[in-house]
Amino acid sequence: MDINKVRSHFPILDRKTYLNSCSYGALADSVRRALEQYLDDRDSHGASWEQWVGDQERLRESTAMLLGAQASEIALVPSLSAGLNTLTSCLDFTGKRNKVVVTSHDFPTTAQIWHAQKRRGAVVHRVELEDCVDPGDVLGRFAQAIDSTTAVVSVPYICYRNGRKLDVGAIAELAHAHGALMIVDAYQAVGTFPVDVKALDADVLLGGYLKYLMGTAGMAYLYVKGELVDTLQPATSGWFAQEDVSAMAIAENVPAYSARRFEGGTPTVSAIGACRAGLDIVHDTGIDAIAAQNTLITDAIKREAAARGWVSATGDWPHGAMIALRSTDMLKLVARLGEAGIVVSCRDGNIRISPHFYNNENDIQTLFEELDRNSDLMVQE
Repeated sequence: MDINKVRSHFPILDRKTYLNSCSYGALADSVRRALEQYLDDRDSHGASWEQWVGDQERLRESTAMLLGAQASEIALVPSLSAGLNTLTSCLDFTGKRNKVVVTSHDFPTTAQIWHAQKRRGAVVHRVELEDCVDPGDVLGRFAQAIDSTTAVVSVPYICYRNGRKLDVGAIAELAHAHGALMIVDAYQAVGTFPVDVKALDADVLLGGYLKYLMGTAGMAYLYVKGELVDTLQPATSGWFAQEDVSAMAIAENVPAYSARRFEGGTPTVSAIGACRAGLDIVHDTGIDAIAAQNTLITDAIKREAAARGWVSATGDWPHGAMIALRSTDMLKLVARLGEAGIVVSCRDGNIRISPHFYNNENDIQTLFEELDRNSDLMVQE
């Protein structure tokens, strides 16, 4: 991979040290062109439904290819929240199997959605991971939580606050041993390293395009294992969720035989082209090359932080493309870095340093030179 060539396609890198891909991926020139093409098409043709629907199917196919899935197993939804809400409407919590196992690493939207199911009979059990220094202890905690009453085990692949990575495949094995569904929030994972839904044996996996897939907001994806699709009947619907979208039927609801049944109304057509363009970058670069560059850069971050004795919130855990460092005043530190042209974000008392394959070691050198100037805001071991 020619890193200089890669960087030339992301104009923000000429002006900023951008290390905030966990929040929003850097804008590539090809993604900008796709957004502009949508506007040009509106000016030229007004409505281009055949083109937009065709592009949506191509986005579905491209997403399936990245995940090791079939296109028929992919639903395209406005957001991860929308996809998960539709999925939860399929589930029955009125019987003895009503437990939902979640984690203290969950992103708020997934936790809030599961808590909202309590009125439908769900019992939410949270696996606490904050005090788990040894990642080897994680499976034991899940083993204690998952039992014959468990309906769902819902976990984030990567914690959005500190970058810690869970052994999703091993947790899925525990879930399936007790007959529970395994649901994975992979928003902070897909696009940074290879994710194969079949190898993980995930029943459901959700994510979106605006972070490491370098697309834009307004579009997300929901993978549902093919053999489960027919068993899940959403209580939500819409014309794009029908088996025959063009039927325009109003006398009945005929859900698609594929994962499209988890979709709804008119898709965010303005986002489709941009998300396709972002995915094209991932495919063209190669996910293995992307993962190797992300490892190189995150290793550099860990090395520089350790040399200074600064506390890592990521700790010794396996991690994704994010390293979190403790700060005495995270908001002030993010602001000071921003004034120096360095873009990071913060959560939970940490600054989140989230590179992607377009970052290089010079970016990390620039970051740590500025952190040295603000070392009073860093937590020492």
